[in-house]
Amino acid sequence: MSTAAAGLRADTCAALSAVDEPLAGTAAQVAAWLCLEHPGPWGRDVFAGEAFGPQLSERLQAHVDAAGVRLLLIRRPGRSESRNARTVLFARSAPDGSWCERIDVTSPDELLDLDLAVTVEPPRLGVPVTEPVALVCAHGKRDMCCAVLGRPVAAELSARFGDTVWECSHTGGHRFAPSMILLPTGYTYGRLDPSESVAAVEAAARGEVYLRGLRGRSCWASAGQVAEIAVREEISVGIDELAVEGTVVRHRDGRTWTVPVEAVDLPPRPASCGADPKPARALTAGAVEFVEP
Repeated sequence: MSTAAAGLRADTCAALSAVDEPLAGTAAQVAAWLCLEHPGPWGRDVFAGEAFGPQLSERLQAHVDAAGVRLLLIRRPGRSESRNARTVLFARSAPDGSWCERIDVTSPDELLDLDLAVTVEPPRLGVPVTEPVALVCAHGKRDMCCAVLGRPVAAELSARFGDTVWECSHTGGHRFAPSMILLPTGYTYGRLDPSESVAAVEAAARGEVYLRGLRGRSCWASAGQVAEIAVREEISVGIDELAVEGTVVRHRDGRTWTVPVEAVDLPPRPASCGADPKPARALTAGAVEFVEP
């Protein structure tokens, strides 16, 4: 069992998953992110109406869905007092052009006025963010594991890295808590304790990818995430130097690898605390094969 999940009751979704479920290939597939600072109630689902009311929730969901952008709610660790201005982070995670910008708004409905077209070049809607941003899921109304395991990680990261750290709403995969996403790259982590999470952010600041607890890069499909991680375990390579097509991984310098990826059935387990156990399936990588040019 992971260090992060060791303190949980044995029947929680995170503790049950940590027994035998691989992390690789479990990151939510998201190419671009829109993160809104919202210190008030989030509700179980950010679009259900508790955060913004029914009408605005419906319009916001249509706006982000049309742009292919994932909306997350964020807040400062420790739930600091509400400010008049709210921070918005807009980020793209693909290696051919990963970027993050910070925009200030005074009301959530101002998001509807933003052009969310996702382009390779930064849209220049706000101020460039050059340091890695850490988003730690602490969405307790969605699952207790996220709150119990995520908040200590967010607190430790905030003490070390300050304003580049946020608690965030549901990211996908409660059972891999604590779950952390790094922007702009979209590299997603699970089951890291606070000190390991610090190491992951420090590696990102150096242009490196921390491998322990890595679930995958969000811009790739699940099998591609597994393939990329397998190649990274074989070679030392920077953050944006690999691209994935299916399970073929290509380096910017032309080197290419193929990685067989196989689905393996696991015993049933709950996807979330309190849910009924369901059959689970994990993806595993075979031997990495270098393709001669």
